[in-house]
Amino acid sequence: MSKSQKYIDTGDKYLLHAYNRFPIVIERGDGVYLYDPDGKEYLDFAAGIAVFALGYNNKEYNDALKKQIDLIVHTSNLYYNEPAAYAAENFCRISGMDRVFFTNSGTEAIEGAIKSARKYAYTRDNRADHEIIAFEHSFHGRSMGALSVTGNAHYREAFGPWTGSVKFAVYNDLDSVRALVNEKTCAIILEAVQGEGGIRPAEAGFIQGVRKLCDENDILLILDEIQCGMGRTGDMFAYEGYGIKPDIMTSAKALGCGLPVGAFAMNEKTAEKSLVPGDHGSTYGGNPLACAAVNEVIRQFESRDITGHVRRLTGEFEAALDELCSSFDVIKERRGKGFMQALELDIKASDVISKAQAEGLLVISAGANVLRLVPPLVIEKEHIDRMKNILDKVFKSI
Repeated sequence: MSKSQKYIDTGDKYLLHAYNRFPIVIERGDGVYLYDPDGKEYLDFAAGIAVFALGYNNKEYNDALKKQIDLIVHTSNLYYNEPAAYAAENFCRISGMDRVFFTNSGTEAIEGAIKSARKYAYTRDNRADHEIIAFEHSFHGRSMGALSVTGNAHYREAFGPWTGSVKFAVYNDLDSVRALVNEKTCAIILEAVQGEGGIRPAEAGFIQGVRKLCDENDILLILDEIQCGMGRTGDMFAYEGYGIKPDIMTSAKALGCGLPVGAFAMNEKTAEKSLVPGDHGSTYGGNPLACAAVNEVIRQFESRDITGHVRRLTGEFEAALDELCSSFDVIKERRGKGFMQALELDIKASDVISKAQAEGLLVISAGANVLRLVPPLVIEKEHIDRMKNILDKVFKSI
């Protein structure tokens, strides 16, 4: 029995079967490659679901975390700590927001954003019956609050009733949003690029129109940048590419590059009328170790010009995928922004994923027939070429 199979068998015996895991064990990583215990190498175009932006075994990142572990890992939020103070300053600087709350995950960040919006509206008019507008095919997480604004029946159907009143509009259809706005609407929440919904970028006129609609009606705009933020589209946050700013935004995934950390941030107008001491909290959120990771990630993003690197290589990435589209009828469309790309297929994505794994390439899905490619942001042209060659071989076999 291989080492990998031993670990798979043990995991299947004791782990709750809440995931359909691939039969792969990851032991270590280096750069943009991952390795199993038996030495097989995988080119990683999944990045831990858009998390490992800076690649694996990054020495400066590792050293920053080791240094913090030797100082202190946890203090609770009853006290200040140096990494959290600087992480807050750095995050507000790169996002353009004024206040930030650190969480343990993206789902928790969504929970905080929803609570902030509802508290803002309650402070404004002393009512607790407000509504939120979300979007069909959206995904914001699997906790009860996050599921309440997730527009996918597959994730929702077994877990109702939901918290609060939520209405669902059609993504990239401004008229459908406008039709749902009323005096009870307190927030509109959307992804600047829908992730689990199939890698669908917002159209400029649509997202700018939503911003204008919010301004006209004192509605808070919440932008979910958990997957599309932190450089993935070529801007630090995807909304920058549209020339707008949200009232509240959420972040996670690449924010910690592997450490569990998320954040929700807001402008001063929202902060003044939303959460106060006692309204929200987290025992681990903003702990020194997670915030040390945030500070090092932001430092490297800026010193290495990661967003510029994404912009410079996006054309190469898109051209490689477009060439695959033109070569194989089974590929219906390429879409995406920056290093957040998708191929919509006429077949199940799982057929391609399993064959790619056998050839040493990790890719994932975003729906039953959508292949999602979200590599580390430090890939080079040679990695794009190798990805293309592997997928070319896979599609020929299909």
